[in-house]
Amino acid sequence: MNTKIKELRKQHKLSQEELALAVGTTRQTITSIETGRYTASLPLAYKIARFFGMTIEGVFDLSEYNNEMEVVTNGKIQEDSETANPFPGNF
Repeated sequence: MNTKIKELRKQHKLSQEELALAVGTTRQTITSIETGRYTASLPLAYKIARFFGMTIEGVFDLSEYNNEMEVVTNGKIQEDSETANPFPGNF
């Protein structure tokens, strides 16, 4: 997954260690996220985004997940509208 973490970190003149300490993780985790070897958990993604004053979508490129959602939306869920929303009229 592509992220703006390295770019944001450098703009704020932070080391990987400093960012890791600020968001409660390790330098190795930050390195792995920046290089695409690891995808941050939702809680960690939230902490990183909040640290930089941004949304998760502003820091992390979620387009690959949006494409997956389109496949699901345009596939089975749209074919069977009764199972698409188990609470019709509520959402």
